[in-house]
Amino acid sequence: MNLQKFMDDFLNTESVQPLMEDLYEMFDCPVMVIDVAFQVISWKHSGTFKDEAVQGTIASGELSYEIGSVFLGDRAAEAQEAQFINVKGSPYRRRFSMLRANGIHVGYLILVDVHRKLEEVDPMIFSRIEAALAKQLLIHLNRDSSLKNSEDAVLLHLLEGKFANEQLFNLQAEAAGLDRFKPVRVALLNLELYHTSVRPENVLRNAVRRLFPGSRSLIFNGRLLLLLQKDPEKDAVDALCRKYKLRMVISPRIHHLFHLPQHYVSLQEIMEFLLPHMPGAFAIYAEPYYGLMMFRQLLSRRDLILPVVRALGQRDKEDESLYCLTLYTYLCCHHSLQDTCEILYTHRNTVAYRIRKMKEEFGIPLDDPRQHAALLMSCALVLLILDPDALLP
Repeated sequence: MNLQKFMDDFLNTESVQPLMEDLYEMFDCPVMVIDVAFQVISWKHSGTFKDEAVQGTIASGELSYEIGSVFLGDRAAEAQEAQFINVKGSPYRRRFSMLRANGIHVGYLILVDVHRKLEEVDPMIFSRIEAALAKQLLIHLNRDSSLKNSEDAVLLHLLEGKFANEQLFNLQAEAAGLDRFKPVRVALLNLELYHTSVRPENVLRNAVRRLFPGSRSLIFNGRLLLLLQKDPEKDAVDALCRKYKLRMVISPRIHHLFHLPQHYVSLQEIMEFLLPHMPGAFAIYAEPYYGLMMFRQLLSRRDLILPVVRALGQRDKEDESLYCLTLYTYLCCHHSLQDTCEILYTHRNTVAYRIRKMKEEFGIPLDDPRQHAALLMSCALVLLILDPDALLP
């Protein structure tokens, strides 16, 4: 293992390729560097090496959604240490690590562990290699990066919270050409089910480009994000998700690209909630779930539940009655008895009886508009305590 030659080449050149040659010789395995946009920057393997995933990535010049989302799993994306990851259809594990220079995330180093020996290498050796390679890659990107890579880098840095304020983001976006990009929505995709089916590389990328022309896509924290330039047709999106076994959550309208991180956080939370509740493919709009997510955030504050609603919930628990659900629905329907009956599929007399009983026996202040918000919130928390799925849209 000739680490000294690697360090000498690092000091004597500004190119990434000589370092790829050195790493290939050091570890006797295929090696690749990609940037934050998953574009292939440099690589090296023997002429006899055969692996469809590696060869497909090199041929297309970019890591596919199929491979990229496996590398960037939820925990892998945040981890500072390297990840050893299996890729479906390949007999070789990959050693996958982030490259950071001066605190900036610039790309990834991928080593194909053909001899199953990379875990035995001293982590300090890899630490020195990755630090040097990150600096070299940063020089390369500053000198040679394309407009597309610059745009993707700005978007990823935005999602990572690297911009202190909107003014700094606007300056970077204008320099990269992103000021002309005006997405109307962002969609978050989970590809877990997609991986369970055998599909050729880049099939999904091509299908997405056909359905959403002019939109942008990138992988962040193991999830595929689509920045859509026009409102999608629901039937077409449903068909895409069914065909490729995708789970998709679509944001409300976006008014400024700088707000993308807030939308991402909401979409991520909704996605995590939906995955165990909806085991198959789905495409949903996020807005109907915002209220549920807000109430779930308040579950730890049971002290905020009004005493009269707590008593109502206790009665529901003891008698399996539906007072809280009726009250919650009645408040959501702005005290419309007819709408409440239709939503609950319950006879008018039954709903009227419950409402009268809540007023007279429990003292629910339905006639005080100042109590509306507190009653609604208290009912929602009680319902979530009694049944975590009670408020599903």
